[in-house]
Amino acid sequence: MGSSISQLVSAAEGGDREAWDALVERFAGLVWSITRAHNLPRAEAADAVQTTWLRLVENLDRIQDPERLGAWLATTAKRECLRSIRLGARELPTADEWALDTPVVEPLDRDLLVSERDSALATAFAKLGERCRALLRLLSAPEPPSYEEVSAALGMPIGAIGPTRARCLQKLRGHLELSGFDPA
Repeated sequence: MGSSISQLVSAAEGGDREAWDALVERFAGLVWSITRAHNLPRAEAADAVQTTWLRLVENLDRIQDPERLGAWLATTAKRECLRSIRLGARELPTADEWALDTPVVEPLDRDLLVSERDSALATAFAKLGERCRALLRLLSAPEPPSYEEVSAALGMPIGAIGPTRARCLQKLRGHLELSGFDPA
């Protein structure tokens, strides 16, 4: 569907299922990247994503500037993540014995290698500036948002996104190499 966001919002508001599907397809990566940035467990991240879409359904008729829908969704997803974090701080884990009965499916050394890689990457990623971290999170989404959406979400000129991304990735590689991890 090659419609503009304004047309899609208007059609979705009128009950057009294809328009709604096109909006979800277009912005799902952006919403998921926001939840990943908050390091929520997978189930809580999925809840935050689902609630973000629910908020859009509830407020679709109140969207004043449909072309800024990406920024609206990013803000809403961030608020849902923060709400989930606040609520999660109130919950206490249980000592259910059945939770420990999950069988090991993958070889132990594979998990160890993946864990070491993830740890090295997280450490190197944490050494990047906030601007680089935010940009790389958005651009690494399964369905990366358009440069216009990234620009709106980060307040960055469209022409600066590609060069900034390249510099951020180079810094990330440098941090990984300094830690002794070979990113290749």
